[in-house]
Amino acid sequence: MPDQHIMRAFDRDLEAIQAKIMKMGGLVEAAIHESAKSLNKRDDELAARVREADKLIDALEDEVNHDAAQVLALRQPIASDLRTVLSVMKISGNLERVGDYAKNLAKRTAVLVQMPAIEGASGAIKRMAREVERMLKDVLDAYVHQDVALAEDVRARDHEVDQMYNALFREFLTFMMEDPRNITACMHLHFIAKNIERMGDHVTSIAEQVIYLVTGDTPSDERAKLDYIAESQEAE
Repeated sequence: MPDQHIMRAFDRDLEAIQAKIMKMGGLVEAAIHESAKSLNKRDDELAARVREADKLIDALEDEVNHDAAQVLALRQPIASDLRTVLSVMKISGNLERVGDYAKNLAKRTAVLVQMPAIEGASGAIKRMAREVERMLKDVLDAYVHQDVALAEDVRARDHEVDQMYNALFREFLTFMMEDPRNITACMHLHFIAKNIERMGDHVTSIAEQVIYLVTGDTPSDERAKLDYIAESQEAE
């Protein structure tokens, strides 16, 4: 009976943590959508709301980490239960980083609305953000249903986000070469695209956590990255 009581208490604690993960995921999905929309519509007020809403995401991450630490200390889970607690902590960290990147997008929107628009750029960035948003929705579904196949699919789709980023980088470079007056705006847009590419990386990390949660193993194959441009910049 004491063991059953402990297990029921553990399950309740875990359900509460997982509910916060899903709430956090919903807020992050909204942040991606609204930040890209604010850029596309050149809506500084919407961008400001995205920046303010990031505080809720940060607060939820703190709660998840606190609650998970309490579970580790009080329940001392083992095997798959321990994997679950460790996974939710890592997932919340990745969600918080995606939220930060959405906030950064909104910050740059506040600057870009003061500049002439670069033709087609905001629409392309919106499409890229929409793909990451879909990946996040799917990976949260994979987490809820412990669906390894869906998590693997999300992981593979990061390749498409990399392709979008590299295509945008080349477009911005062309705009800057054609007219030096475009340089400042294109640099801001490039950093926005880079932030979205990084969002995709963190969503992919969540997919890998789902795979680990279900199977006990992390994917052994290295993800092929197409971000050769950024890698060369970072090397410098």
